[in-house]
Amino acid sequence: MSTLKDIKVGKTVTVTKLNGEGALKRRIMDMGITKGTSIYVRKVAPLGDPIELTVRGYELSIRKADAEIIEVTNE
Repeated sequence: MSTLKDIKVGKTVTVTKLNGEGALKRRIMDMGITKGTSIYVRKVAPLGDPIELTVRGYELSIRKADAEIIEVTNE
């Protein structure tokens, strides 16, 4: 299973599972990243952190550490 951190720029993926616990998982879910959500990877910063995404019609930047707990599949 691949994580959001491994996805290349320009790809669209679907969230299959959120790993992690407590406040971190809640924060990710509050951003709109839940199971079944479609995510488009827009940009990755030159040093790889942060990753810019399009989720549910809005733009979002997350850290690589947060992207590691989001399991995805290609659409």
